[in-house]
Amino acid sequence: MTKLLLSLHVLAAIVAVGPVTVAASMFPPAARRAAPADGTDPGPHAAGTVQLLHRICRVYAGLGVLVPVLGMATGLAMGVLGDAWLIASVVLTAVAAGTLTALVLPRQEELVAQVTERQLVDHRDTAQLAMFTGVFNLLWATVTVLMIVRPGSTTGA
Repeated sequence: MTKLLLSLHVLAAIVAVGPVTVAASMFPPAARRAAPADGTDPGPHAAGTVQLLHRICRVYAGLGVLVPVLGMATGLAMGVLGDAWLIASVVLTAVAAGTLTALVLPRQEELVAQVTERQLVDHRDTAQLAMFTGVFNLLWATVTVLMIVRPGSTTGA
């Protein structure tokens, strides 16, 4: 049962978190291209691209809830819920989720509205969004490393 839970946890992380990290990283430059400061026409698909990237982030963020749920079930089955590396991973996962829901997704929504309404996008807004996205991605990378290395593990990793 542990191997099944671990497999599902890893698959959920790849399928759910992977698309969010990629789409969120692609969003700021796409928003800049969709509303160029020089007033040139960005093309017919620019707003659609920004909307699609935001939708990917929202949908896969919802699916991402499976990752900690399956992770906790796996940790329970393995008997490691009290291990420091797992507690640190849970805390970092919560911070990453908070960063996504409080800082990344709302700013994306604002930029989608600006692009859709053909308003100029302030490049400082996209730079700030890129920073928050980078923090989100760094948190997930740290959790991934903790899951692989597992300090104190007896597996020799």
